[in-house]
Amino acid sequence: MPETATHVGSGKVRELYALDDERLLLAASDRISTFDVVLPTEIPDKGRVLTGLSAFWFARTEELCPNHLLAVRPDGRSLECRRLEMLPIECVVRGYLAGSGWKDYRETGQVCGHRLPEGLLESDPLPEPIFTPATKAQTGHDENITGEEAAALVGEERFAEVEAASLALYRYASARAGDRGILIADTKFEFGTDDTGALILGDEAFTPDSSRFWPADEYRPGSAQPSYDKQFVRDYCESLGWDKTDPGPELPEDVVTGTRSRYVEAFERLTEIPFGRYLEDPDVALR
Repeated sequence: MPETATHVGSGKVRELYALDDERLLLAASDRISTFDVVLPTEIPDKGRVLTGLSAFWFARTEELCPNHLLAVRPDGRSLECRRLEMLPIECVVRGYLAGSGWKDYRETGQVCGHRLPEGLLESDPLPEPIFTPATKAQTGHDENITGEEAAALVGEERFAEVEAASLALYRYASARAGDRGILIADTKFEFGTDDTGALILGDEAFTPDSSRFWPADEYRPGSAQPSYDKQFVRDYCESLGWDKTDPGPELPEDVVTGTRSRYVEAFERLTEIPFGRYLEDPDVALR
């Protein structure tokens, strides 16, 4: 890190540094978390995939919603960003019935207050993408909440704004990804506000950590799907009977290798940029 950068925080995957009163540096490590627990085994180059994909999508969606990106650093894993006041909710959009949405649907017929048609199968497409907010847990797991509960946290006007922005971003990216053979089953955003009160997209965008990416040519509703995201690691961890509390399990070499290859393939298919080229010149993601 530059000498002027002061470490101000650590997330599950990212390290956060202050550059000055207006700028932050977000450095993506190779750590991987599943079920909100950071695992002891790292995935080589994972942080660079997250950073490169985020930069790629930030550069292409800024007309839909302004974002915090200022520059990509030469290391390929660090983003220079504007400081924001972050909203206290996770903003999730679901286009397919998977993960916790599928579990909630089986139990109640609803997902975060959205009543869905009867008889849907796991991984079925939804009639329309839905906005399903969640809490930001400081410890433990994020929890799905209804739109009314989210509006109580951020205000009704702001809630309507983040819902509209989230759906617009999802529709744009899912159409572009679909043209490249990847289905975005769901994705998560984080928003903040700048000093004028304007809504700004922060954190990351459409990465394998924040989204479920499915290969379109292998898509078969009725069960869990093969994926380019960390579902491969989730499935391995679940097969162990792990109780999803810290400490997490070590990952064997084949899971590490398989996960890295999925992340890199997702990067290359979505961006149409060879990963090696990105490593040589991270700014290529912005062009």
